[in-house]
Amino acid sequence: MKRLWIALLLATAAAHGQEQNVAQRVAEDAIAIDRVAAAAKRDLPTDLLRRIIDEDVELLRGRRSDGSYQYASFERFDSGRITTDFSVQHHGEKMQVLEVKGPWIYRLQVEVPSRRMVVRKNRTVWIERVDLDYISERGSATERTSIEIRQWLKPGEFRVVDLPQIARQVTARVVASVEKDAGYGNVELSLIKAKIVDNADSPYADAVASAKAIQRALDNNEIPSMRAMAQRMRNSLIGGGAAAAPGRQIDVVAERLPAVPSTPLSAGSAATAPQDRAIRDELQEIEDLLTGSEQERRQGMDRLHQLLRRLRQQQ
Repeated sequence: MKRLWIALLLATAAAHGQEQNVAQRVAEDAIAIDRVAAAAKRDLPTDLLRRIIDEDVELLRGRRSDGSYQYASFERFDSGRITTDFSVQHHGEKMQVLEVKGPWIYRLQVEVPSRRMVVRKNRTVWIERVDLDYISERGSATERTSIEIRQWLKPGEFRVVDLPQIARQVTARVVASVEKDAGYGNVELSLIKAKIVDNADSPYADAVASAKAIQRALDNNEIPSMRAMAQRMRNSLIGGGAAAAPGRQIDVVAERLPAVPSTPLSAGSAATAPQDRAIRDELQEIEDLLTGSEQERRQGMDRLHQLLRRLRQQQ
């Protein structure tokens, strides 16, 4: 029993140290992104910054060795496709087996394109069945299932086959054939990848939301928004946000903002007053959140309500 307690304490300490390392590394990256964005003009190293922020998102999600995540999960939403083309010919009574593989898949689409070349029309293809070998998201053993199709697919038609579970790895085999003396027909197999959805209860939820906002700012070359989000990400990690709940992280960032003056500012001083700049930056961050995912929109609404309450109290 004593050895068990010692092992648990060591494991807990190691996990705590690893989380601190993650928070520190991502916070340092946020400082670097802010500095580079401030110094850059038309020579912003977009590709380099995107690689850095992509790696930071993976760290904050807690990627495991099997490709799953500690603070995110896979959902049945289309996030990309693995597509392979095949030519199907007649082989007497023996049908042709078409095989395609991919990770984190939830659906297979079998399609017969309208044309097999630029001008020549495609041929009708017989789909006998689909055989699936897959490892489920939380499983370790390979599971097998066979789905009878038994359908002619004409050019321009397709058939969708949903996997019983989201597969960490899948091998799909489609058994197909064409009519005798009909020549060959083309078939397109597409494995549809599941989408990564961040958990709302992640201790890094606010930092991940900021990182996603930086990704969008990079796509649109919005340097002010990028800098604001980088500062927000750093604050949520270094200022105790990594150990707090997502709602508390929002409060911590809000508390750092300078107090709003009780007297209204003139139009000429609005561009130079530090208090107005802080409010403008806060509104920019809220706007970025409101254009993001459902979770980010909820955080944006919370921050907007907090800002309005502070403004009313100062009036």
